[in-house]
Amino acid sequence: MCVYVANTYAEKGRSAMTNLTKNFTLKEFSCPVGGEPTGELRQNVEKLAKNLQVLRDSIGKPITIISGYRSPAYNAKIDGAKQSQHMFARAGDIKVAGMTPVQVYEAILKLIKEGKIEDGGLGLYTTFVHYDVRGVKARWFGTDVTYP
Repeated sequence: MCVYVANTYAEKGRSAMTNLTKNFTLKEFSCPVGGEPTGELRQNVEKLAKNLQVLRDSIGKPITIISGYRSPAYNAKIDGAKQSQHMFARAGDIKVAGMTPVQVYEAILKLIKEGKIEDGGLGLYTTFVHYDVRGVKARWFGTDVTYP
């Protein structure tokens, strides 16, 4: 798992970090096996970060990216979905301190409904939320998830 807290590097003034938005750096979305997304993958992660920045601004809390870009090798190693949006650098599994996954999920749904962020994949799990910018609407719930 790749775990970084949004805004950590920017707040410490580390200029060596590549900022994607005001509060997100490229490192937060990088994979331990495959590194930083480049080329078209870089464009995808920039789009994802821009949408997550809107969420962060709306909720007023830092977002932890627990999984961003995954190289195909790393995705296979962790038994990820065969066509995972993470391999295309379009997805982030996220947590927000002080918010439950249901609250994060509902905040994303609200921003999608208001047209403030892109509709795409949205999955609710017991400990995190998956959000992606795949270009089409998709919704699902992880095992053992009860949604009101």
